[in-house]
Amino acid sequence: MRNRIILFLLILIFSASTYAANRRLTMPHLFTDHMVLQQKAKVSIWGWAAAGQKVLIKGSWGKQCSAVTNAAGKWIAKLATTTAGGPFTISIQTINSHIDINDVLIGEVWLASGQSNMDIPLKGWPPGDTIFNSALEISKADYPKIRLYKVPFGISTTPLDSTGGKWNISSPQTAGDFSATAYFYARALYKKLGVPVGIVQSSIGGTPAEAWTSEGYLSKIKDFNQVLADQKTTQDQIDAWFKKRTSQELPRTEEQWKDISFADITAADNEFGDSRWATIKLPGRFDQISSDELDGVIWLRKDFVIQDAMADHNLKIGSINDMESIYINGKYIGGLKGRGFKNTSHETAIPKGLLLSGTNNIAIRVINTRGQGLINGPITIVGKNDETISIEGDWRSRIVAEIADGKIYTYGLQTEIAERPASSRLNSNSPTSLFNAMINPLIPFTFKGIVWYQGESNVGRAEQYKRLFPNLIRDWRNKWREELPFYYVQLAPYIYTAKDQHEQGQLLRDAQRYALTLPKTGMVSLLDIGYLKTAHPPHKQEVGDRLARFAFKNEYGEKDLVASGPIYKKTTVAGNELTIAFESIGSGLIAAPSGMDNFEIAGADKIYVKADAKIVNNKVVVSNPAVVKPVNVRYAWSNSSGATLFNKQGLPAATFTSEK
Repeated sequence: MRNRIILFLLILIFSASTYAANRRLTMPHLFTDHMVLQQKAKVSIWGWAAAGQKVLIKGSWGKQCSAVTNAAGKWIAKLATTTAGGPFTISIQTINSHIDINDVLIGEVWLASGQSNMDIPLKGWPPGDTIFNSALEISKADYPKIRLYKVPFGISTTPLDSTGGKWNISSPQTAGDFSATAYFYARALYKKLGVPVGIVQSSIGGTPAEAWTSEGYLSKIKDFNQVLADQKTTQDQIDAWFKKRTSQELPRTEEQWKDISFADITAADNEFGDSRWATIKLPGRFDQISSDELDGVIWLRKDFVIQDAMADHNLKIGSINDMESIYINGKYIGGLKGRGFKNTSHETAIPKGLLLSGTNNIAIRVINTRGQGLINGPITIVGKNDETISIEGDWRSRIVAEIADGKIYTYGLQTEIAERPASSRLNSNSPTSLFNAMINPLIPFTFKGIVWYQGESNVGRAEQYKRLFPNLIRDWRNKWREELPFYYVQLAPYIYTAKDQHEQGQLLRDAQRYALTLPKTGMVSLLDIGYLKTAHPPHKQEVGDRLARFAFKNEYGEKDLVASGPIYKKTTVAGNELTIAFESIGSGLIAAPSGMDNFEIAGADKIYVKADAKIVNNKVVVSNPAVVKPVNVRYAWSNSSGATLFNKQGLPAATFTSEK
């Protein structure tokens, strides 16, 4: 047995060495036509070829370098770039092959990452999530010196060294698919600097910060060590489970979603037997199986009673994430299919003659493609004279398909989901999964810095985020071996309705502030441009411009530019008043025209009351006669609270609490 194992290992080593010896010259997709390289730098260029071969890299701007492949066939070199310009050509040669990269520009290159607010494209996800003046902005997006490379979605349990994707030139034909935030950031840089701008976009909606962090650094805060261990030990079991299922590719269009089938339509029948189904409470989450979160297709059923079946009735639902088909007594009455509907409320007329006097049935097939699967209330049937019948409470539920790895695996109506392995299959929420597949392949590509827009998926875990997010920044800087500038966006006001996120948005906003203790960081506040109907504020132009202010100030020489709104510094006590000092006050503090009505103070009992607030010598003084000995103050401390304090440059103060 021992000899057979040794022989097997020798075969593996021989096969690997033979492959490395015969490997043709290849490079990551990052190094392809239309790319942008960082100006006035020694940029990293790498690829693979036969082991032990010399690789010569020449830039048509007059610089060259070389490297020798290692035993695994990998090579890496540093190529000096010139000042901004182009187009140029890069030639990469070995003794028996070569690659030419054409239409290369040299300018400023930034990495844009995060979740849905970085991922949402310039065309938006209508009708629920739109970008302000989207059509006009797309029609004006003729900027051939702005290029964007979008990293395709991917997940992995181990760090990958390559990814797909391609460089696209900004034009009215292409820019609609660009990240809106990244595009407006790039446009701001281009208009001010007049040099080519390249953006590498690596972002996926509904994703937590831990998914974007490497295992080495995630283990430093220990919170996820057990999850990481479970991912490794249960992956084989989960893979085996999915191998037993039939699957189909994930639909890409609204029409494909409309036509998708899992031989499950009988679940809509009025007399369908659902007594063995699980029971869940709605409004609320419908995507949880034990401790796991599920992306997939789920049927929900409930009986309800109607007294007057001949009257007109409408079904009202707050919203469903992401799409649904609704049936009353076995008949389809409506639904929304495709992206962008998760914040869209429903009011669907129930056709005359469909309802019965007495017991009726409603069945909804919901599809959650990513992130939280959630039905928001109210869920009611409204009749004549606004008679309202609540259908909230207990519903029966059954999963019929699960989304994983870009496919939908079919369970049907008979599979006992209880037999499914307890640990979630690797998904975009899994710790390290996105770092491994969507960030590691970019290392060590040369960037000027990083812009980041994320946090929604960590709402409800603010104390953890205070440690997690700075750790992510340190992690990425360590991987690039450079203290890259890292500019990020504080969450905008939004009413989170999930039970574990209710009135938690402000805590996460404040937690984001703690990363400012790291050097070369900056935080954009959006308290003045939130849009409470969606977590995706439409004014991405302003987001991009505010991010760019940090770059102009810190990287591009505008030292006197005020880049940030007021940031909490400290509080002092004098009698029954608290005086709050801020950083980044610019040329002075100003209040909103309506006044500063969202400051609150508390004594040692931590019972907060609204404070009278006034600006004195560019500080804010707060008090309330009911609080004789104030101890703490907080500002914009609710999910939906907006901005009432600004500097004179028009930038809003960020949410804060003086509590430690």
